[in-house]
Amino acid sequence: MSCRRLRLSKKREPIHERGYVYNFHFHLVWVTKYRRSIFETPEQVLKMKTILYDIAKNNEVKIENLEVMSDHVHMLISFKPKYAPTSIVKSFKGTSARLWFTAFPETKQKLWGGHLWSNSYFMSTLGDMSRDTVANYIKNQRTQKAASGRPASKK
Repeated sequence: MSCRRLRLSKKREPIHERGYVYNFHFHLVWVTKYRRSIFETPEQVLKMKTILYDIAKNNEVKIENLEVMSDHVHMLISFKPKYAPTSIVKSFKGTSARLWFTAFPETKQKLWGGHLWSNSYFMSTLGDMSRDTVANYIKNQRTQKAASGRPASKK
């Protein structure tokens, strides 16, 4: 399977599912154990990217951007709100480590204890609106300005 790159569009449209609509994205970063340089060759980088794309497909995660560095991974992802972010991270880290060591067992020697990833990770949410925009929208719900464009209430 070849590695795919998805282009980010400037405006992301909400995703419509049965019962809900969502439009959020997560920036996810995690590092190798002890920040050891593991993904050193183009073949190794491509293999890890392929592994991560396969995990995403199996877990209903859309990878919008992905970069594998020698000692860490950056991802921009989106997934259905029915999934907990921690479950998604656990799937990526756990499954990728198992598949990685199957493909490159010799790299386990570089890692004391045989763990590929550090226990920690960084995750932040992204959306099309800033925090201030949403805060102002909520604050102005009862004003005349906010009521314009809204359908009349049924009584």
